[in-house]
Amino acid sequence: MSVYTDFLKDLQEAILSQRLVKLSLGNYKGLDKTLKNVYIKPVLLKQELKLSFVYRYATKDITKNYSLEDAISELDDLTQFKGFRRMHAQLLEADWIMQMNKKGEWRLDKSQVSGRDQADLTHDHKKERRLTSSKQSYLQDLKLTDAEGQVFKNAQDKWKQINHYIELLSGALEGLPQQEQLNVVDMGAGKGYLTFALYDYLQHVLQRNASVIGVEFRKDLVDFCNQVAEKASFSGLHFVEGTIADFKADQGMDVLIALHACDTATDDAIYQGIQQEASLIVVAPCCHKQVRRELEAVKAKNDLDFMTKHGIFLERHAEMLTDSIRALIMEYYGYETKVMQFIADQHTPKNVMIVASKRNVQPNKQAEILAKLQSLKSYFGVGYQHLERLCGLDK
Repeated sequence: MSVYTDFLKDLQEAILSQRLVKLSLGNYKGLDKTLKNVYIKPVLLKQELKLSFVYRYATKDITKNYSLEDAISELDDLTQFKGFRRMHAQLLEADWIMQMNKKGEWRLDKSQVSGRDQADLTHDHKKERRLTSSKQSYLQDLKLTDAEGQVFKNAQDKWKQINHYIELLSGALEGLPQQEQLNVVDMGAGKGYLTFALYDYLQHVLQRNASVIGVEFRKDLVDFCNQVAEKASFSGLHFVEGTIADFKADQGMDVLIALHACDTATDDAIYQGIQQEASLIVVAPCCHKQVRRELEAVKAKNDLDFMTKHGIFLERHAEMLTDSIRALIMEYYGYETKVMQFIADQHTPKNVMIVASKRNVQPNKQAEILAKLQSLKSYFGVGYQHLERLCGLDK
């Protein structure tokens, strides 16, 4: 039998013995450009074991439940005929990764793991938590959990935010190109909550050899985070003192992250990601003063000026306009962008996350984007946007 057939047979046995925690399909090369990943997990429906398939598209998720026999048939169809070239099975005791090479041949890599919890077979809509363990020492040092792994009451919101962050990025991270080392830069790392969680997920869940650098201008936080990383034996995680604009990525940059960088610092971060041709750019912008000042100075007369005369609407409009321009510019450079909610509205109004994955772009598409940028700026009376100027697109 082939390695592919053996894999399906072993996978079926792992499902029946309740050793499968979840299965992810990635590296999609099919015809449907909106389909990104498929996530599969065992569930109990009316006391019968089923496999729940979540088909993740660019703007929606579709869930379907299959019997074991139908699930194996659907899996075979998705990987043999519909374009998925990577399968990552997480078992209680191991990770199995099936990857198709350029010759169209399947190759299987297995690695042992420990401490993984058994799959929750309940079929509800509880958010999936993706961190490997709540007993990691860094979670204790960051005052999120106690020595037994129990999340402190006053840290519940932060704990949910961390897991939601990993959940949002999981699909994009799983789809990153396979290479010897993944170079990640987190600009404006702060106290490092999300930086530590990202490293934990890359290293221990995705089994990627990752070098993660957290950039932070406050020396006391840099020293603190490096101590926590050393104690946790996170050898590939380091924090450096500096600003976003001045940081130099000597090892290159595969993933650029900048969360809540104020005003044009977000543009500085995106620009670095574009210059480094990062495979993934993730930003959660904060403050949009530069474009707002442009809007206030010109006060353009258009069909929407009846709304923007109100200060609070002008502020929200400046945010949407700024981030729309940022997304367009990243699309100009060949990035596929998704805009999503990062943090619930009750915690902060600054809750937009832009996730941009590197793809290809045609010159005619670039010309369309430039024309759209010029039209957008003219309509709203914006002289320039900072990222546009950094990239030299305002000329």
